[in-house]
Amino acid sequence: MRIGILGAGAWGTALACVAADAGHDVQLWAREHDVVEAMTATRTNDAFLPGSVLAESIRATSSMEDLVGSDIIINATPTQFVRATVRDAVVAGAIVVNVAKGIEVGTSKRVSEIMHEVAPSMAAYVVLSGPSHAEEVVHRMPTTVVAASADPAIAQIVQSALTTPAFRVYASDDVVGVEICGALKNVIAIAAGIVDGLGLGDNTKAALMTRGLAEIARLGVALGAEQGTFYGLAGLGDLYVTCASRHSRNRSVGEQIGKGATLTSILSTMSAIAEGVPTTTAALELAASVGIELPITQKVASILFHGEDPRSAIRDLMLRPVKSES
Repeated sequence: MRIGILGAGAWGTALACVAADAGHDVQLWAREHDVVEAMTATRTNDAFLPGSVLAESIRATSSMEDLVGSDIIINATPTQFVRATVRDAVVAGAIVVNVAKGIEVGTSKRVSEIMHEVAPSMAAYVVLSGPSHAEEVVHRMPTTVVAASADPAIAQIVQSALTTPAFRVYASDDVVGVEICGALKNVIAIAAGIVDGLGLGDNTKAALMTRGLAEIARLGVALGAEQGTFYGLAGLGDLYVTCASRHSRNRSVGEQIGKGATLTSILSTMSAIAEGVPTTTAALELAASVGIELPITQKVASILFHGEDPRSAIRDLMLRPVKSES
């Protein structure tokens, strides 16, 4: 197949390597001309994914027109930039595979909803998600993800196209569930990082992750998702890896907050996007629209944007009225 990738950050670059390993011709688009020139000259992407080695079947480009005519286009641009970046003429007739994980601020829309607005000529939409840090994928460490589409046949096409000996793809028809898992796990990962930064230990972090997953599932089911999705790769799997890994940008943001840094100072030093930060606000807006309470997400927002002391926020969560777990 001919596969185009929008976004040459860490994840876009790692997926370019996966697609090349699967035998496809890959056009890897980056906005930055210097990044394209460096990738072309050195066959690596030291700017965003040090250690990557780009196969000859991967061509870096700064012209979106080079992606026209692709069978599959992978969107690896952050959620808040999808609307401004994706062009209908570029993705026309292609299966669009989205790997951004977030909810749009201001509209509370998932990426599938944004795509259907800005790219009505795409052939089909798939969301690809799961426990998959780019830093490990590029070194061919065994990784499993899920591809979800409203059309099972389309999910199976993507499954077949991207499966390699080191990258296994499962299929699903629960687009809503997989998207909500991908978006909200980043918010919970910020909270997990705060726990790490405060040095509160394993009990606290396990409780946070477990109740965080319940919170994610509650919102997803209210939006029409399948309950089982939240205990699969996109849910439990991705939540665990994002809350636990040293590679996780969102967990790192939280850890620095827990150690006393301000959000402004943290973001000013980051070259990549921590999607959980804007998604925190968007998720609360989305939850309010369907009457769902997200207590952990609410406290993350209060810490990030209103300066609440993290220990005070945790105390408030612990003193909420007791109830049945289910």
